[in-house]
Amino acid sequence: MSRTSSSRAGLAALSTVLLIANLAVASCRDAPTEPTSIRIATGSPTAVYYAFGQSLAAILNRELPDVRASVVITAASAENVQLVGSGGAELGFTQADVLPTGTTGSPTVNAVARVYDDQLHLVTTSGGPVRTVADLRGRRVSVGAPGSGTEITVTRLLEVARLGGDEVRRERLGLDDSVTALRSGRIDAFFFSGGLPVRGIEELARASAIRIVDLSELTEPLRSRYGQVYVSRDIPRSVYGVDAVTTVADPNYLIVRANLPEPLVREVTRLLMERRAELAAAHPAAGRMSPRSAIVTAPLSLHPGAAAWYRATKP
Repeated sequence: MSRTSSSRAGLAALSTVLLIANLAVASCRDAPTEPTSIRIATGSPTAVYYAFGQSLAAILNRELPDVRASVVITAASAENVQLVGSGGAELGFTQADVLPTGTTGSPTVNAVARVYDDQLHLVTTSGGPVRTVADLRGRRVSVGAPGSGTEITVTRLLEVARLGGDEVRRERLGLDDSVTALRSGRIDAFFFSGGLPVRGIEELARASAIRIVDLSELTEPLRSRYGQVYVSRDIPRSVYGVDAVTTVADPNYLIVRANLPEPLVREVTRLLMERRAELAAAHPAAGRMSPRSAIVTAPLSLHPGAAAWYRATKP
């Protein structure tokens, strides 16, 4: 082959390589990017976290085109913290008393907002023998599902009420199973911690005669032993149609995996605050948020993306 023919062949080969490379670059440029997955760890389908999470997921999907949000049904707070911290979810809801304190090193979980307060419900039948916490001694009581914030709060409450150990015959049931067990007489009472109103308890109150037991005397002992997150809050008669009581309340946070990008978390925070009316339509507890109260998230720090949005709005 002549030198000229060889050069022409080489140029042709080079052109082919460049054409393939350009096509590959164009293909990469035109290929759709994978949407960012945001899994929201919630709780029972008849409790507040799930309703709140479903509404938030719908808002994120509608307004953030590169996001695909979905909810994860869980046992609630303790499991949610574990899932978000380990990468099994990007967002989640938790009670403040479930969060670890005094940790060292880089956090795996940050806060997006304080969203509302949970009220601890002690539910029993209206004609049953349980009228006070002391009446739980020796009785069958659901203390919440394994991995739930309810179980953690109730374990502490029973300790300060001197009903720890085997003083109560404990069942570890979630909300739906607790309602079923109370209706069938398998348990004498159940605890559940949630924002008002809890749909599962609301449905039970419409179908059966129930009583909610006053827990006000245990707020101060809980604060003294376990910290200042606990406060007293009322459950008015208008919520479930039963006698009003005062109970123990605990703040709730929306948490986020600490390594999520700041711009994404800033957008999530913006939509959480700007779409409060829509979220409140899904559950009234969501309507109690405000930018001013949302930033009070001890012992967690706000995610830098959330903090940037609050700074810009100066709540």
